[in-house]
Amino acid sequence: MNMFTITPDSPWLAPLAGYSDLPFRLLSKQYGCGVGCSEMVSVKGLAFKNAGTRRLLATCPEDDPMVLQLFGAEAEYFEPVMEKLVGMGYRNFDLNAGCPVRKVLKSGSGVQLMEDLDKLVNLADIMVKKATEHPEGGRVGIKFRLGFNKDEEVFIDLAKRLEDVGVDWVTMHPRYGKQMFAGSANWSKLAELKKSVSIPVVGSGDLFTAEDGIRCIEETGIDAIMFARGALYDPSIFARYVALRQGKELPVRDGEFLAAIVREHIRLTRQYEGDGRSFRKIRSIIPRYAKSLRGIRVLRASLLECENWEDLENAASVIANMEPASNISDKPEVDEICQ
Repeated sequence: MNMFTITPDSPWLAPLAGYSDLPFRLLSKQYGCGVGCSEMVSVKGLAFKNAGTRRLLATCPEDDPMVLQLFGAEAEYFEPVMEKLVGMGYRNFDLNAGCPVRKVLKSGSGVQLMEDLDKLVNLADIMVKKATEHPEGGRVGIKFRLGFNKDEEVFIDLAKRLEDVGVDWVTMHPRYGKQMFAGSANWSKLAELKKSVSIPVVGSGDLFTAEDGIRCIEETGIDAIMFARGALYDPSIFARYVALRQGKELPVRDGEFLAAIVREHIRLTRQYEGDGRSFRKIRSIIPRYAKSLRGIRVLRASLLECENWEDLENAASVIANMEPASNISDKPEVDEICQ
């Protein structure tokens, strides 16, 4: 994994559980993503060689630079797992201290770690020390929120302590853990964070469109942005954001344009996974890309009848002839996607 520069012109793909797999990261890279994060991987699962966990480690040269996101709360597993991962060649790491989903909180992981900053900083310290054992030098970031709840806003204290132990960057979703995805992300807190530390700050939260990303950078002065749910509905959001930054014209997001995205996602999924599980997964994802077009119900019905990859590609071709729909919101539905 190569080193990378954290800049406003290099947008990130968030570590989206269930979505930021290798095919989707590669798709995002083709459409302008600078850095792709993996789905979160359980440190404990890696320690006990869980087969499902190992699938999440899939990568390839075209995936570079990739940041491998870990989650966990038990310090005794972090050192041997980090040592193993560095030995396997992984170089860029992130610790999830922001996921608010219940099943993650039950293990003491995710944003629950913000209830015990000493533990969180200790885990970060372990990761930093082991990452530096990579022959070419490793890097570590931490993703967190404002705090577990509004009465415990600890993000600035946390960020300063993380900087002190050698963390290379921090990413913040400016909501509280108990908020989940309710309300609005408070971007002004990103500006506060940026002023408080000298390491790069990456921002996440309510970046549904390329225009949102531009506004966030302008209003906060942070070093980079991370698209999450916005990328799930439009993987070209990265290219659109970069085009806006450079004053270039945006491509028309019509049926033909979206069909090309769908075909490429199908190709990548078939090439790098190609099993029944991945077939069913991509079949369920395709309608999301066509959300802004007329005839979405017919498309869903035709996809359900697909029994093999060829059927899937034929059904996806229908999108090229679909017309844009009016009164469709650009804002994706809020759901529980850990990131």
